[in-house]
Amino acid sequence: MFFLLLSSTFGFAQYGYRDSNMVGITLGLNQFTLNSSDIETKPGTGWNVGLSMRGNFYNDWDAIYGIQFSEYNYKVVTKKGGISGDRDVNYKLPCANITFQFSYKFIENHLSVELGPMVQINGNAQIDKNEETNIVKGTALTAKDFTKMSNVGVYPVIGITAGVRNARLNLTYQYGFMNMLNKVEGSFKGNASIINGNVIFYF
Repeated sequence: MFFLLLSSTFGFAQYGYRDSNMVGITLGLNQFTLNSSDIETKPGTGWNVGLSMRGNFYNDWDAIYGIQFSEYNYKVVTKKGGISGDRDVNYKLPCANITFQFSYKFIENHLSVELGPMVQINGNAQIDKNEETNIVKGTALTAKDFTKMSNVGVYPVIGITAGVRNARLNLTYQYGFMNMLNKVEGSFKGNASIINGNVIFYF
């Protein structure tokens, strides 16, 4: 249904520009940071894979619709019973991201900048079962308690794309204004910031 809507929208908005419509396959990496003043966290590296459609919108502007599947990784500092010192617990957060962006073309097919919103849909974070009872540093809660995540987020996205017509490098930054830790018992706050480095193959 999603891609049927994409196709229909492009078909209507770009009558006479059919040769400019391109389907993109995205592969890449991300760095995810959970910014929080309540707990100690560290960034981690994950992966991206996605599908998008790019086409002329108006003059030097393109419109891009896309869906991307990602796995975000980040670490939370904990204490493990009977063991001295801090212990980093790795959290994995699989999600689906839907984006709509406007792209301004400085050089046709070679250099552009993008700006637009992204909606993220995800479940809870995942950790190793052996780490579930670790106590998160500075709290009385366990590492498992912090796997409860907000399931929907809205992010503004800004990026730059450079390359040739059929293969381009894309770098984007996105910041989540919504609190990802609002399901954790207590008044904990955490906002995500994400850097994506992708290769897009256009057909």
